Amino acid sequence: MRTSREGGFRVETLIPEERIQARIREMGAQITRDYAGRDLALVAVLKGSYVFLADLARAIDLPLTVDFMGISSYVGTRSSGVVRVTSDLNRPVEGQDVLVVEDIIDTGLTMKYLLENLATRRPASLKLAAFLEKPSRAQVKIPIDYRGFEVEDHFLVGYGLDVDGKLRNLPYLGVLRGGL
Repeated sequence: MRTSREGGFRVETLIPEERIQARIREMGAQITRDYAGRDLALVAVLKGSYVFLADLARAIDLPLTVDFMGISSYVGTRSSGVVRVTSDLNRPVEGQDVLVVEDIIDTGLTMKYLLENLATRRPASLKLAAFLEKPSRAQVKIPIDYRGFEVEDHFLVGYGLDVDGKLRNLPYLGVLRGGL
């Protein structure tokens, strides 16, 4: 693994950009096959999933809509255990095939809440695409229909994931090794 200094932080590369992009192309091709001829709506979870969403949406060869939902259970680097919606969808998803796009499934508690919330809105179907999953931290099992990578329990940054709002713009996924 390569270690670099990024804005005063020491970051060790876990998944390089080329590997991320190859996996997203594979996921996009699978989603294209699975949703051919259907009314697909991507619902991205802010803020961490925006980079993954942009690349995944371009890898899906279908007409689709994109909306955003803000949801949080973190204060700084720790989960508060309380899930709150910080911004809601701009349009209804009733009758649509909804694919939630998330950066990382950690404990599963936030995603469980979000999936239950969206299910009450009567979509035709509701599935999940997650860039990352940390199975060792799971408190509830969340079915992930499209998974980018399974990762160990590290503090991850880059490719949309941050430390206090910083390092989201790294094109690779890294492990934070110092700077907190």
